Amino acid sequence: MKKTLIKNARIVNEGKTVEGDVLISGGRIEKIASSISDPGAEEIPAEGLYLFPGAIDDQVHFRDPGLTHKGDLSSESRAAVAGGVTSFMDMPNTIPNTLTQELLEEKYKSAAAKSLANYSFFMGASNDNLVEVLKTDAQTVCGIKIFMGSSTGNMLVDNTKTLEQLFSSSPMLIATHCEDEGTIRANMETFRSRYGEDVPMEAHPLIRSEEACYLSSSLAVALAKKHRTRLHILHISTAKELSLFDNTIPLKEKRITAEACIHHLWFDDGDYDRLGTKIKWNPAIKTRHDREALLEGLLDNRLDIVATDHAPHTLEEKNQSYFKAASGGPLVQHSLVAMLELVHQKKLTMEKVAEKMSHAVADCFRISNRGYLREGYAADLVLVNDNDPWKVDSGNILAKCGWSPFEGMTFRSKVTHTFVNGNLVYHNGKLNPAVMGQRLAFNR
Repeated sequence: MKKTLIKNARIVNEGKTVEGDVLISGGRIEKIASSISDPGAEEIPAEGLYLFPGAIDDQVHFRDPGLTHKGDLSSESRAAVAGGVTSFMDMPNTIPNTLTQELLEEKYKSAAAKSLANYSFFMGASNDNLVEVLKTDAQTVCGIKIFMGSSTGNMLVDNTKTLEQLFSSSPMLIATHCEDEGTIRANMETFRSRYGEDVPMEAHPLIRSEEACYLSSSLAVALAKKHRTRLHILHISTAKELSLFDNTIPLKEKRITAEACIHHLWFDDGDYDRLGTKIKWNPAIKTRHDREALLEGLLDNRLDIVATDHAPHTLEEKNQSYFKAASGGPLVQHSLVAMLELVHQKKLTMEKVAEKMSHAVADCFRISNRGYLREGYAADLVLVNDNDPWKVDSGNILAKCGWSPFEGMTFRSKVTHTFVNGNLVYHNGKLNPAVMGQRLAFNR
């Protein structure tokens, strides 16, 4: 069986960086040591390169099935591995919405044939599918997704009785999109009465406001505390919401966790003039104060993990007036290098990036044998050159939509190699589509 030996890498893992070697065999990490010799292994010289555990993105929308003109499991998983993301968890607001066990399993079958990265899919909740939700297998599915804010199809869960039933009945992790729909609709009407259909993009964080986020997030937290639910709140966007989260206990003991997304850590409302609808996300990108507070929340562990909410749309769908422009954008290819740019800016450390994009995601979701560089763990690895500047442009974007809010940005770090289950799937701009990723398993 083929072996691979990574030599003289700067290994970033579990709070420290040390120089050493990693031997891969049978899809797993066989040995980690300061020096390893194995004449039968293919050597990869890694002097000066940083070796990270593969990033795990717990929130993506790869648009498959039903919206594949925007992206699909093949195209977006290619973008993922090119960016050092070796595993992802995909959301249920596809067409059809993933609201039955049969539809959920169809997505797994599709990924097995298409995805270069490892994968899991959230089971979707609606106002009327509780019986289906409770059939979900906690050992083979990442969680239940509840949209406590607007979504496509039949996925807005706004019935108080249904929320109580979901939070009280589900033994699984529940992940929530938290925005109060009533507040948003009232704000929309206020701005529509003022501007008609020509609402400026700068109004987006005022329409999808701090109040809308906090009202919904605090409701989710209250329900979770009442029912002892395992709750994970997605894409926190405001400083105010940080008061809802605890940093006094270890992550593995938390019942309530939360994430920050790349766009909320990188952009603020001063960027709407320049980028317009390209940075229209739900929840909205808000103020500089919010952005800086989220970074502090990561550093002090009120926020547990970093994700992307990768949600591609075509440029035609984005280049519309405020109410018509789609919300979301592609980020999975650039998430790791964006975080490493914050390292260059002295706002984070390499070790904190590995923690928030790999270790903590594995701990939060209890993923089996991934998220760390440990002997016996799956060989999901990423090599990075932290001093090889490159510019994002349409020629090197792999997402099917073909654009990025980072276009024109020069990143100082570059992903050189990505291994998924020991297979080199990306190397210096070239993809190896010969071997697909694996379904994630969970220790629950």
